[in-house]
Amino acid sequence: MRIRAQAAGDKATVRVLMSHEMETGQRKDSAGKTIPAWFIQEVSAAHNGKTVLTAEWGPSIAKNPFLQFNVKGAKAGDKITVTWKDNKGETRTDEATVS
Repeated sequence: MRIRAQAAGDKATVRVLMSHEMETGQRKDSAGKTIPAWFIQEVSAAHNGKTVLTAEWGPSIAKNPFLQFNVKGAKAGDKITVTWKDNKGETRTDEATVS
């Protein structure tokens, strides 16, 4: 994931670009077989360890999804952690420092 967090006043804008194939389970490969569903189901974000965002996603989210949100009370030097879990049980967690 690529995470950018920039403080402005009493909040920070967080931008996250997640690298994931996000298969719906409805496409077919060149042999005509259905490609199994593989998509991010849960996304969460924390500000200095406190959860500030949780989301449940489904197969309709685009490949390599982009997420942007604001965190009230964040300032330069704070930590933003983003975690996702997909329908195959794989997870990823990345952290950024607010600038």
